[in-house]
Amino acid sequence: AAPAVGEDLVVDLSGTMVAITTGFVGSDLLLFGATEGAGDVVVVVRGTQGAERVRRKGMTAGIWINQDEMIFNGAPGFYSVAASRPLDEILTATEQFDNQIGSANLRLTARDPARARVEGEAFREALIRNKQRRGLYRANIGKVLFIDNRLFRTSIHFPANVPVGTYVVDVYLAQGGRVISNKTTLLEVRKFGFEARVFDLAHRHSLAYGLLAILIAVVAGWFAGVVARER
Repeated sequence: AAPAVGEDLVVDLSGTMVAITTGFVGSDLLLFGATEGAGDVVVVVRGTQGAERVRRKGMTAGIWINQDEMIFNGAPGFYSVAASRPLDEILTATEQFDNQIGSANLRLTARDPARARVEGEAFREALIRNKQRRGLYRANIGKVLFIDNRLFRTSIHFPANVPVGTYVVDVYLAQGGRVISNKTTLLEVRKFGFEARVFDLAHRHSLAYGLLAILIAVVAGWFAGVVARER
């Protein structure tokens, strides 16, 4: 038999699912692993990709209203990066670009390429800025901590407004400015209980959900009127 060959990168998560229930205020997962030899570690977490609409407001007759918009395809709903050292000290700019490491290297494709060549960068920056403001894109690089030069760990924070879907967790081992190995782990973010039923109704039966919302609003308004008259 051939001799056994050890893996140069081993990775695991403290859990493979983030459960969103009533009262969910966010969650943290621990990612840990080991390397077979020297090197730096970069962890990238990407949420489910989809289309994102970015609107730009302008002043019309003294009122701020939406005047322009641009739609980007391939935008992850969640994005986070952690590394054992500053990225520029670990990977070359080319390696960061090829592996989409760092929000500046995300491949966001505008649906209108002609307009994108003129003002796409401004809308792209606005998209990333808005995601960072909502806590869905990590503005700073998180820290990967090494223990005994082989074992490493980092914490991944998911905010209360994290979107559901299948997330991809990529862990890269780097040496000499290049990625020499990587491991990919999948993670599920799902709603459970009442939250899940409301989410399912809104997405699968949008008409019924809209009518129900209107009915609830009418009943609430009627009840408030009754209470006001009694007082």
